[in-house]
Amino acid sequence: MDNHGKIAASNNIERLVETARFGLFTFQIGADPIDTSMPLQRIVDAQKRFLSSPLSQVAKRLEQEVLVSSIFSTNTIEGGTLTEEETKEAINIDPERVKAEEQRRAVNIKTAYEIAEKSAQSSGWRLSVSFIKNIHATVTDGISHKYNNPGKIRNNPKNIVTHVGDPAHGGRYKPPQYGGDIERLLENLVRWHDELTAAAMPALIRAPLMHYYFELIHPFWDGNGRVGRVLEATVLHHAGFRYAPFAMARYYLEQIDQYFTLFNLCRKQSEKKTAYPNTPFVLFHLEGMLASIDRLHDRVNDMVKSLLFESHIKHLRDTNAINLRQYAILTQIMERGKPMPIDELRRAPWHKALYAKLGDKTKQRDLSKLREQNLLYIDEKGLVRPGPAK
Repeated sequence: MDNHGKIAASNNIERLVETARFGLFTFQIGADPIDTSMPLQRIVDAQKRFLSSPLSQVAKRLEQEVLVSSIFSTNTIEGGTLTEEETKEAINIDPERVKAEEQRRAVNIKTAYEIAEKSAQSSGWRLSVSFIKNIHATVTDGISHKYNNPGKIRNNPKNIVTHVGDPAHGGRYKPPQYGGDIERLLENLVRWHDELTAAAMPALIRAPLMHYYFELIHPFWDGNGRVGRVLEATVLHHAGFRYAPFAMARYYLEQIDQYFTLFNLCRKQSEKKTAYPNTPFVLFHLEGMLASIDRLHDRVNDMVKSLLFESHIKHLRDTNAINLRQYAILTQIMERGKPMPIDELRRAPWHKALYAKLGDKTKQRDLSKLREQNLLYIDEKGLVRPGPAK
């Protein structure tokens, strides 16, 4: 049976849960099999192309890039203030030496990712309440919050009401307040996931549904968004998707308004008994996965081209086709990872050191020869880029 058939056949797998204080809570697939069929196939095709690319040559570098980008993105969505560069520095600090809370948030997410990846690599892994609580305990460890207790379910006192969302993104929603209801709903969420898995529901459908319903339950005082995205990524990782599950955080950050709005849209459609109420969020997720995989594929190709270029300029250096100063300029620009304004290049301490005892004519001659050999060019904005002009 193809994905269309599996979704159509499984759309009747609902789980209705009667809670003590929140009322009836319904878990349903609610995704139109016709609307999701083509996006699913496109992702399958994109994944095949991605896995056929020369990943092994750049795997470690790609993994590090995705890690930093994802941690920065998922942290920023939840109000984190670190820049991407600061995030990179933070996650490379010895965890025992982390003191600033903003750095702790980033390190915690990294640790949660490591737990998720290790768990997902086990063929016998299954989503469980204990796994969810462990991820939450990791994400919020050492983070100050008036009520949050890492790994512990929210249980609102009568005088404190939790609301989620805002009018700008479709309205405010009051999730379950009673801890007993929340525990019951989480238990039913993971049982429902087991049922969907047994029915061969594609992970590309299960993952956003787990994300969506987890956020509706909103089981913790703090960290729900970060935990929900880790759960989604773990389901996808367990199904064999590499890099893209965590790269999705960047997509959600870039589409943050739509991301928040769709939670409320699907919730309201469900309340109105609209057919296939969860289709908008599932399609949004599928669009993000396709965009993430395509972006990763392009990045792998760029990295491989960069490796070939590095090998080429080393050969030119070894054969004296370029001098050591020219080689240093090229390697500095490449290590930077982005174009360098020509004025910034000239002011850089390492560049001044190269020409400390040489005149301006030598500087100009070195750059001119690099341009003549198509090893470097300066674009219309005055940015120095490695490689031939485009």
